[in-house]
Amino acid sequence: MKFPIFPTVFFLGMSLVTLLPAVAQDSIFRCGNEYTNNAADAKARGCKTLQGGNITVIQGTKPASTASGVRLASSSPSAAVSPSSAPRVDASEQRNRDTGARAILETELKRTEARHAELLKEYNNGEPEKMGSEARNYQKYIDRVAELKASLARNDEDIAGLKREMARLPSNK
Repeated sequence: MKFPIFPTVFFLGMSLVTLLPAVAQDSIFRCGNEYTNNAADAKARGCKTLQGGNITVIQGTKPASTASGVRLASSSPSAAVSPSSAPRVDASEQRNRDTGARAILETELKRTEARHAELLKEYNNGEPEKMGSEARNYQKYIDRVAELKASLARNDEDIAGLKREMARLPSNK
């Protein structure tokens, strides 16, 4: 049985063409947060050769900036920039909103400070009075002391946060 030569050569040629990209793939090097396939550059920079699969690198976006190249964000937290499409509020209405916000914050601050006083009294400088079941199980007592200490720390943070928020509001003049 005689095989025609053209189909056999064609088949072998196509097989070699499909295998070439897999054989010809360059090594990939990692240089810090950069990747390169330039061996001379990688050797000069002391990059490490990566083993294994393919790498996909997606370029990130650049932060928005103005025409002069300065970012829009301000250094002070109270000087926020609102978009031009934002609805304008007249000064008296804004003053009423600020007064309402200050009243809410003051009420919340008083409530938080009262809770803080209760927690301090119960904590008793790290030695709260033992409850009935804690007399037999000392671990329960230790756990309750730790919970009280954590509650006091959270409460302190809440008070500091409320005071920061009140400082951001304009004064009541």
